[in-house]
Amino acid sequence: MAVAEESHFGRAAARLGMAQPPLSQRIRRLERELGVRLFERTSRQVTITEAGRLLLAEARELLGRSESFLAAARRVRDGETGLLRAALPPDISGETVAALLADFRHRHAGMELELHELSTAQQLVRLAAHELDVGIVHHPCDVSGLDLGPVLRRELGVLLPPGAAAAGLREVPLGALAPYDLVLFPRADAPALHDDLLTTCARGGWTPAAVRHGRGASFVRGLVLSGGAVALCPRDTQPEGAGGDNGDPDVVWRPFTGAPPAWRQSAAWPKGRGDAAVQAFAEAATHALRATAGAVPDAPTRPLHLRPASEFWL
Repeated sequence: MAVAEESHFGRAAARLGMAQPPLSQRIRRLERELGVRLFERTSRQVTITEAGRLLLAEARELLGRSESFLAAARRVRDGETGLLRAALPPDISGETVAALLADFRHRHAGMELELHELSTAQQLVRLAAHELDVGIVHHPCDVSGLDLGPVLRRELGVLLPPGAAAAGLREVPLGALAPYDLVLFPRADAPALHDDLLTTCARGGWTPAAVRHGRGASFVRGLVLSGGAVALCPRDTQPEGAGGDNGDPDVVWRPFTGAPPAWRQSAAWPKGRGDAAVQAFAEAATHALRATAGAVPDAPTRPLHLRPASEFWL
């Protein structure tokens, strides 16, 4: 293209930032490869041949596609386009999910987001296998090989049947729940967190006689309505109107007294793989949890790792 537009090897070489002899050699190699003569050369001028004129438009299109391809590759490299595989735990509220998605689309409109609902244990397996780019995990968990975003704390309250004596309190001490079983997510979803919550309950004076496992909001609500169990959940995930004042009159949510049990969550991704898209998702998730779930920054008093042994065997 440069030789055809300049009709001069010297000017074309200067335009390309190279010496003239290598340019002449490249043109000859191209002619041999294509099997056609592109230029007529004399000591005074260079003239494009009919074959060269016919191929010049194709050459311009080829180079244009090449530049577009390289630009697209740079955008993918910089996390500006492509596919991001992300995961959220089942306990994230609908409002938080919506806020996260809106914020992420604002930050990275060209990125396709493949979002999964996975427990912490499932996310850790997929992150280690590089089948997931980023997720939101519960702590404590095994974070070896992972980079983390800010750790956020979501304090838990208790979901009670309306006839419970503790439902009449503004704040509930853990010891007041002694008559009730505990509804909790399956231990396999987040083993260290499961044990950590039971430890916190025991230190607060409540060791449930039994732990019933449940994930879905309707199933958990049904176990609470049975009258024999209560559930731990943050305020933002309680059923609409829980508290008996309006909305759902059948369940009551109350905060705990003192230092309540809490969930600690953060974004996590494979170490060294936090490109711009991963960072944008982590920032969107952090912002959404703070804005819609009342999460606050947490400074853990101990390392965020999986304990080798559990204090509870169920």
